[in-house]
Amino acid sequence: MIFVTVGTNEARFDRLLAALEALPNGTELVVQHGPSSICPAGATCRDYLSFDEMVEQMGRARAVVTHAGVGSVLTALLNGTRPIVVPRLQRYGEAVDDHQLEFGRRAESAGLVTLVEDTAGLPEAIARHQASPPSPPRPDERLVEDLRGFLGEAVGRRG
Repeated sequence: MIFVTVGTNEARFDRLLAALEALPNGTELVVQHGPSSICPAGATCRDYLSFDEMVEQMGRARAVVTHAGVGSVLTALLNGTRPIVVPRLQRYGEAVDDHQLEFGRRAESAGLVTLVEDTAGLPEAIARHQASPPSPPRPDERLVEDLRGFLGEAVGRRG
């Protein structure tokens, strides 16, 4: 099963949800779609899940696809899954700025996530992940400090 979450943002993330239609028929999907009305064919769809339900779905999934929200990414990592991350982008009205793109790129360079910037590449990223699941990263103190600094800088620019 592939678990997909768009988080709790009030903006739709239709671009990600529409990209799921390109997955092979018969792909088992559980999708938390937020305010969007898109439910990919054959998927089990819910608008929102409790935190415990989200953790349960991540634990059952062969792959986790998520927006580049810090909470969703960290929840996947803390549950032993290296997520496939599709950042929300400002130009599509999915976010107020491109902070998710910045975070996604930083997390990918740290080896924490598989970043998909163009949704056309999502089916291939999922197929690669399922064929050879990446090991969950083991954050060391340097990585934790790097991410702490990055998040502090990002908050400082917006504060």
